[in-house]
Amino acid sequence: MEKEAVARIKIDKLLQESGWRFFDSEEGKLNVVLEDRVTLKKVDINDLGEDYEKTSNGFMDYLLLGPDGNPLIIIEAKKSSINPLEAQNQAKNYAKGKKVNYVILSNGNIHYFWNLKKNEMKTI
Repeated sequence: MEKEAVARIKIDKLLQESGWRFFDSEEGKLNVVLEDRVTLKKVDINDLGEDYEKTSNGFMDYLLLGPDGNPLIIIEAKKSSINPLEAQNQAKNYAKGKKVNYVILSNGNIHYFWNLKKNEMKTI
């Protein structure tokens, strides 16, 4: 069975090819933060279900920063054997914690862009 790390390698490559930066470089400051911590409210944790670790903090897989350095998009990665839509509640709660309106759900092969403000989702 494939691990989430394989999906992350694919996502990393796609992000780099699209101009996102994991490190400061001549092109500019980093604009991808890995495993960023987010504070969740108790009600958000409850929404994640029984399998979620009972903690007041979670870790987003990716946080993409806008040109101003503020949080812009959450990316939640899952292994390829999992439909990325299964991470909707988890990612939505991370987005609430960082006050962002956009989420990408991906398993490395299928990618969904979700505009939370409009509650619209499309495959990208």
